[in-house]
Amino acid sequence: MTLLTILIFFILGITAVTIIIRKKHMHLWLGHYLKRKLTLRTKTNKTKHIMFCFVDHYEPMWGKDIPYEQECARVNRWHIDYPKVAGKFKDADGCYPKHTFFYPEEEYRQEHLDKVTELCQQGFGEIEIHLHHDNDTSDNLRQTLERFTETLHENHGAFTRDESSGKLQYNFIHGNWCLDNSRPDGKWCGVNDELIVLKETGCYADLTFPSAPSDTQPSFANEIYYAKDDPLKPKSHNTGKKVKVGGESWGDMMLITGPLGLNWKHRKKGIFPQIENSDIRGSMPPTKDRVDLWVDSAISVEGKPDWLFIKIHTHGTQEQDMDTLLGKPFEEMNEYLLEKYNDGENYVMHFVSAREMYNIVKAAEANKQENPHQYRDYIVPAPKYKNKSA
Repeated sequence: MTLLTILIFFILGITAVTIIIRKKHMHLWLGHYLKRKLTLRTKTNKTKHIMFCFVDHYEPMWGKDIPYEQECARVNRWHIDYPKVAGKFKDADGCYPKHTFFYPEEEYRQEHLDKVTELCQQGFGEIEIHLHHDNDTSDNLRQTLERFTETLHENHGAFTRDESSGKLQYNFIHGNWCLDNSRPDGKWCGVNDELIVLKETGCYADLTFPSAPSDTQPSFANEIYYAKDDPLKPKSHNTGKKVKVGGESWGDMMLITGPLGLNWKHRKKGIFPQIENSDIRGSMPPTKDRVDLWVDSAISVEGKPDWLFIKIHTHGTQEQDMDTLLGKPFEEMNEYLLEKYNDGENYVMHFVSAREMYNIVKAAEANKQENPHQYRDYIVPAPKYKNKSA
């Protein structure tokens, strides 16, 4: 092979990689990801505590013109099957795996939330806010969020009220990944000051990301950070300040992101690594190698490498994925988590809700040294779930 031939193959290879990176929008986050990999300090002599959080874009009406009976069947399966499978496992604190149901405002039906509330009452999860909207305004968004949080609180006991502001406190996931109008074409949001509106209505953390390979993915990968809103520009959370030990709240919103990276054990065409974006579904089951990648991503509060935060996500009401989420793959994931990452010496496993994860992040920021289990209710107290119709 001549030098010229080698050079041609090299140029073609670089070109192919560049095309793939641009097509998958990896250029948005790959730089930060690689820099973090090179500079991350994870060594510690302390036992590592893992906070494991499973969040769900829980949409019973998902799909086009589905019948009401199908909505009910989806919710009923979760109501019946989740306690059966999750009830087999307990973490180091005696807690079941906790599913955080981010329920869409535009899909509210009291009878569906009554079923979800019963799961929460049994210790299997908590309710938070999800929202799909398009061409919205700040004022309408504010009214929508305040109305929906009050509805969920009044009818189901979700959330607790902040004594100083009077606002109900909640977590948020944006529909279609478009937080703060972050889609380049401006669709599926429309509100450039969305972080400000969220804060003013009682939201204390966003758990939307990662969204890769979507072009809504922010540059920060595998970070817990604060973002400050520029009300005149979209996607203000593309930059921010990392949450760190000894630090304090900054800007308008804390973002807790899930694992994002490259999975070299699963390659397309045997060459290119798949993107690991912490999404769980039938075609992307929670295999052992993925679990290891989540742990190795080492998402933590800066200065506290012994407390690790893993947030994975799903769309739990889609039929093609339910056997994964409510069956053997889910069981095998929990078995592996508790077998490898809960030995009490090297690792301790804590199943947490989104609210509990936020509280423990704040405890880490305050440099608390005790078992993180003690800080599940550190800032935001646990809600008292109820069914108004009961």
